[in-house]
Amino acid sequence: MSKYDPLGAYLRHQNRTHIPMTFRELERILGLKLPHSKVHRAWWSNNASNNVMTSQWLDAGYETESVDIAAEKLIFKKINDNDLKREGEGQPNLSEPGGSLRHPIFGSMKGTVTVMPDVDLTEPMVFEWGEKLYNE
Repeated sequence: MSKYDPLGAYLRHQNRTHIPMTFRELERILGLKLPHSKVHRAWWSNNASNNVMTSQWLDAGYETESVDIAAEKLIFKKINDNDLKREGEGQPNLSEPGGSLRHPIFGSMKGTVTVMPDVDLTEPMVFEWGEKLYNE
């Protein structure tokens, strides 16, 4: 059982397509304070592997449509079942516990880019080729 289960239960009982909510209202539903990471936009993303709370709203059939971190409010939007499917399956079964909803394109580019072992992606780039091209 997750400490974020109350959010999933709340959203499952909603019949609205858009649910505006403040962070304070969300904390009241959860019965606990949101973590400090609530100030980061990525924490509110609809990536199912992002955090446990994200899985709750996705499994309940909602996604975050609009998050205003400064004003501490957001809107949950009902997911269109026709646009999503479970990984490796057909249409999503929203009543199935534990499954994560994903857009069909999620992971489609997996394995298409290979970084050679001796390449350091953090090393600054040298633009000598560009200087030669533009200075000639």
